Amino acid sequence: MNDTSYNIHHIDISDGVRRLETDHAHALYLVFFYKSIPLGHVYVNVDTYNASPFDICYKAIEPALLFYQREFQLTEFVLECNEQSMLTLTQLILEKINPPNFPQTSDVSIVICTRNRAESLATCLEALSKQISKPAEIVVVDNASTSVSVKHVCKKFNVRYIREDRVGLDIARNTGAREARHSIIAYTDDDTTPDPLWVYRVHETFARNPEVAAMTGLILAGSLKTEAEIIFEKYWPFNRGFTPRVFDDRFFKSTLPGGPPVWEIGAGANMAFRKTVFDDVGYFDERLDVGAAGCSGDSELWYRILAENLVIQYNPLAIVQHFHRASLDGLKRQLYSYMKGFTVAILIQYQRFGHNGNLRHLFRVIPVYYLSLLRKGFPYYNSQYQTLFSEMRGIIAGMFYYLRHRNTNPRIFIGP
Repeated sequence: MNDTSYNIHHIDISDGVRRLETDHAHALYLVFFYKSIPLGHVYVNVDTYNASPFDICYKAIEPALLFYQREFQLTEFVLECNEQSMLTLTQLILEKINPPNFPQTSDVSIVICTRNRAESLATCLEALSKQISKPAEIVVVDNASTSVSVKHVCKKFNVRYIREDRVGLDIARNTGAREARHSIIAYTDDDTTPDPLWVYRVHETFARNPEVAAMTGLILAGSLKTEAEIIFEKYWPFNRGFTPRVFDDRFFKSTLPGGPPVWEIGAGANMAFRKTVFDDVGYFDERLDVGAAGCSGDSELWYRILAENLVIQYNPLAIVQHFHRASLDGLKRQLYSYMKGFTVAILIQYQRFGHNGNLRHLFRVIPVYYLSLLRKGFPYYNSQYQTLFSEMRGIIAGMFYYLRHRNTNPRIFIGP
């Protein structure tokens, strides 16, 4: 398929699976819901697809339907490959998932870190103003913006404004965590659009399981119009699937020999923590900001949480849409930073815990992986291979950064 542009359609199957609306597009990205439940997705080439809309839908959502059928022990129901059977099961699942009434407010502090992106912030805050269950507070951490636009947006939406003059995403995250007043701290980015039930789903994740210390949620692409957006979504997706997953001591210990892949847990644009976790394991490691990426502070914190035998839940019912970098130059800079932060985080994890699997992953798995990509992309390095050299430069830069800063105070704990 020619990766030029995808029209995104969110299809509610409760209205029936009808003919696919193509909008004269050559390619579609379809996300299937049953009312508020995300169930699956698929890329469709309009020019060549020959399956019926029902068959496309059923194939995409069957794994989620079967998961929820087992989860809720709906053993008396036999799922069949027809529309009535599918809709009956999804209605039974919805009744298990949704409460009779949604609470008006949830004990959640939302933290948004932003810098010089007042317009994006306003869009995010507009979506948050439409939450079915309102957050207890919204805290915007202005990370050294060079104008007063962010402050004006916060005043317009009547949310808490905190200024943090030290530049760095994890520095700003820590400021937000310390300022937050409520038991659950949920983070999203200024370039996201949270689903109307996002706050409730975050609250519900912790309320249903007291053992959950942190959570992440489903992140859907907000746009797939440019080549850079498509490359990111297909090869670096924030989307972790449509079925819940638990990351616990079993996951951590089973993956230690090769280095626990904590990046599989989710993305910082949709994550939340019990406030007490920061007292238990510390805050975001600020070494990942001073010249590094800032993007791996979340996964490094998840590593510490799992190392302390705590539980992290991935809940796809908690949804935000994220708008990726639109230009290839922006994507290359982003992936350079990703791999720089990834490398620093792995080395910090080894420094902190002495788990040899981290070094095996960095010095054995990663070189083999990139060598295979160099061979596959040779000689033109088109499509996803366009960013390879930026990624590899990021890995090397991360190693040098770590060597310079390995003894720097990580500032992960409250104190003088």
